[in-house]
Amino acid sequence: QVQIVESGGGLVQTGGSLRLSCVASGYAFGNYWMYWYRQAPGKEREFVAKIDANGRNIEYADSVKGRFIISRLNLQSTVYLEMNNLKAEDTAVYYCNSGRQRDYWGQGTRVTVSS
Repeated sequence: QVQIVESGGGLVQTGGSLRLSCVASGYAFGNYWMYWYRQAPGKEREFVAKIDANGRNIEYADSVKGRFIISRLNLQSTVYLEMNNLKAEDTAVYYCNSGRQRDYWGQGTRVTVSS
């Protein structure tokens, strides 16, 4: 059974950086795409970034392209989201999602960007 735990969120000023982590378990992590999504207050959950099983194919939402970097360490069953030059509109709860079970969502980690 897929389990996902996100961490690394917090309060940061505009222009700052954070690195989110997501540890997954319960399946063969290295065989599946991993995704980051976010949900801002009052808005629908939206795609942020995705990375394939071996880390060679990566895609970003236009809103974060050039500022966020997704990466993974398969031996540690972990996927990261490095977020730079943060903006107020990046404020959201960030969720990690596994290609193994797309309908499973963890608790998320909250990111608040203050001006």
